[in-house]
Amino acid sequence: MSDLPRILWTENGVEHSAAWRSEAGLPPPRRVVVADDTTSADSAYRLACEGTALLWRGDFQNARQLLNALARRTERKPKKASRPGKARDKARDKSQAASASPTEAFHLHRLAQSQRARTLGMLLLPFEAGHQIPLRRAPDVHEACEQVYGPASEPYVASLRELLGMIGAFEWRRKGVEIPALEDRIHPWYGVFSPVRGEYIDLVAAEPLPAKTLAFDIGTGTGVLAAVLARRGVQRVVATDQDPRALACARENIGQLGYAAQVEVIEADLFPAGRAPLVVCNPPWVPARPSSPVERAVYDPDSAMLRGFLQGLPDHLEPGGEGWLLLSDLAEHLGLRQRDELTGWIEAAGLKVLGRSDIRPRHPRAADAADPLHAARSAEVTSLWRLGVR
Repeated sequence: MSDLPRILWTENGVEHSAAWRSEAGLPPPRRVVVADDTTSADSAYRLACEGTALLWRGDFQNARQLLNALARRTERKPKKASRPGKARDKARDKSQAASASPTEAFHLHRLAQSQRARTLGMLLLPFEAGHQIPLRRAPDVHEACEQVYGPASEPYVASLRELLGMIGAFEWRRKGVEIPALEDRIHPWYGVFSPVRGEYIDLVAAEPLPAKTLAFDIGTGTGVLAAVLARRGVQRVVATDQDPRALACARENIGQLGYAAQVEVIEADLFPAGRAPLVVCNPPWVPARPSSPVERAVYDPDSAMLRGFLQGLPDHLEPGGEGWLLLSDLAEHLGLRQRDELTGWIEAAGLKVLGRSDIRPRHPRAADAADPLHAARSAEVTSLWRLGVR
């Protein structure tokens, strides 16, 4: 922990410092004030919006209530205009928002998410060595924290919002996610994308296999697709990833599911050595910059992983083999990527499309008309592209 940055604050006229932890890699706040049960939500919200962090010294459950109050304020609509000029401005802003292109709506949504996360991340908690929280009614969180942070030999400070995310991830990991194609559960780790959207899994479970001797699963994450292929009878699956947490997560899931003899999980930049008759890849679907580790499974700057997979696929397919690209067209509906770009990358890599299977999303956001990206989400289709070498 000695390599961690330090956070500084003054309390009762005395200067203090502690290690600073942030899984998102955020720097420690420059301005910190001490807050407790007497701090009002309006005061806390004003300070957080100004970039001042609040180090909590009151009751833990009251801190959770304060965080909920801050979240409500981030979602609060502006007050009604009190004079004609303000009314005209409000009508103009509303008209501009309504006429925003899908791409503009996406970027506005991401900006609002970023601002909200920054504001809510300003409520901080103190931790003692061993991940103990020295506050009234604080829960025992050492196991959830240790799974993410590792051992803690000295005190530190972290955001309450990040802690709650770790607690939620700890429960996901403990309970698991039901995967009908496996008739079993996958247990995602913190920072590894949870397979809660099952459409792409269903596509892999239903598509006729070109062979059952060997398959590569590129960017395996939790290992769910490697497990599905093993369950379908593929004799050997080599699953790759670069993220240490994903590699450990996949190995644990594969072992718990009983496929360790069939599936080998290795660290690799996309492809393992050699060729296979089947190479499967479910890259991030949206070409944008991730703002946290877990978002790397959704956002792929400049479609780098997608293009890398397509460019390297011919050198890793056996003659007559198939590459299965699992990709949502959400980016196309958001105006972030065109279909012609995708097909152009396929052709430029010396590949051809052998076929395509499509499936509509079933997740609740696709039917949520209040979602800022509803128009794109409601039109989304997830596809399994069968690719071969020309």
